[in-house]
Amino acid sequence: MANIIFGMLDVAKTALITQQKALDITANNIANVNTEGYTRQRLNMEQNEPVRYEGGTLSTGVRANRTIQRVYDRFLNSQMVGAAAKEGRWQAQGETLEKAELMFDEVSGYGLNHAMSQFWGAWQQLSNNPSGYTERVTLIGESRNLTDVFNKLARDLNQVQKDSDTSIKGAVGDINTLAREIAELNLKIAEVEAGNDHSANEFRDARDLKLKDLSNLINLDSFEDADGYLTVVTSNGHTLVDRVNSWNLRTGPNADGFSDVFWESSNGTLQNITNDISNGKLRGWIEARDTIVPDYLTRLDDMAQTMITTVNTLHSSGISLAAPPDDTGIDFFSGTDASDIAVNTDIVNNSNLLAAALNTEGVPGGNGNAIAISELQNSLSMSGGTATIDDFYDSLISDVGGNVSHAKVNTDHQSMVSIQLSTYREEVSGVSMDEEMVNMVQFQSAYTAAAKLVNTVDEMLQALIEMV
Repeated sequence: MANIIFGMLDVAKTALITQQKALDITANNIANVNTEGYTRQRLNMEQNEPVRYEGGTLSTGVRANRTIQRVYDRFLNSQMVGAAAKEGRWQAQGETLEKAELMFDEVSGYGLNHAMSQFWGAWQQLSNNPSGYTERVTLIGESRNLTDVFNKLARDLNQVQKDSDTSIKGAVGDINTLAREIAELNLKIAEVEAGNDHSANEFRDARDLKLKDLSNLINLDSFEDADGYLTVVTSNGHTLVDRVNSWNLRTGPNADGFSDVFWESSNGTLQNITNDISNGKLRGWIEARDTIVPDYLTRLDDMAQTMITTVNTLHSSGISLAAPPDDTGIDFFSGTDASDIAVNTDIVNNSNLLAAALNTEGVPGGNGNAIAISELQNSLSMSGGTATIDDFYDSLISDVGGNVSHAKVNTDHQSMVSIQLSTYREEVSGVSMDEEMVNMVQFQSAYTAAAKLVNTVDEMLQALIEMV
């Protein structure tokens, strides 16, 4: 009889301890309801093994599993990591291309389109009064404004590239920091869970957040081994984290003067992985810096070079007011591309050097050359003789806007995917206040019942003692 009573007391004791632990975990869940990356925890209970003796079987109550379960979907986390990499790529690219779009500034009326229109119009005005001082000064002013806009666009686009390059360098530093922190968390998790008696759930949550932040910068693969260590590698197989060790990425100059990304091996050997980066913010910045913005610059240079060549060809064959009838004019533009196109300094200093007349007119006061140059606006001088300079520029502006729109659409799509995955994660791993309140009542009731059992056993013991 006494054995049974003391067995019941032990059952009550383990029930109290187990339900108290369940209440503690529930309280921790509630406290972390708004903590980013927190994964809901659960105490798994199981029946104690009963004691069998000659007179029958004695139940020994409930016990809590040694480790606290983390309600976690590994496949879902992998999807979130992949989505973060794609979102990072389009976000970084979109932000960069929006900067480039602002540089063209066609909305305010001070862009290249306006400058070219004013330039052609000034030549037309000069043709109406080829000897007019005002018309000549106006033409020089509009020409200088045109070259200034070309120069500024080239500088601004180069600055966009430099800004992207700076972002790439910063991202590489952030990647190295995150990789090191993940390795440190690997060590903490291994130390806590060494004997399978404890769970390092808080460190695992922190590690998942670091992994997501890392994937936002560069596409990667990861897997956890049987000992709980997370291994992280780039998509082309270069290790960033292995157990408690981390590897660094480096940046180094390329032929264009910008930074390529290198993976540094344990012996210090550098391997260029720039072209292998396919997602994450690094990819967005690299793609904008090395492919999209250079295309803008190349097309801008093509326009400037065509302006220089076609205008100079006609101007050099014309007659200016300062030249004898049998003398031809000088080249109008100097420079070779959008970055250095400029109006000839001699012409700037002496408007009489503008060659408005054709050589065939035989007199300096003619307007044939001014008309010919103004008509270059309608000449099919671009894209292999299929487009005017204005058409070519309109196509460039259209592509700039299209690229920004494309990046925005992809950013919005990937952001929606990330939000949906995050919502699903909250359903699986997040804290539901309603559910936790129900659990609290359930565990509290069980705890109260166990406490009553202690009182009941105490009364039984008192009765037994009085009987003796």
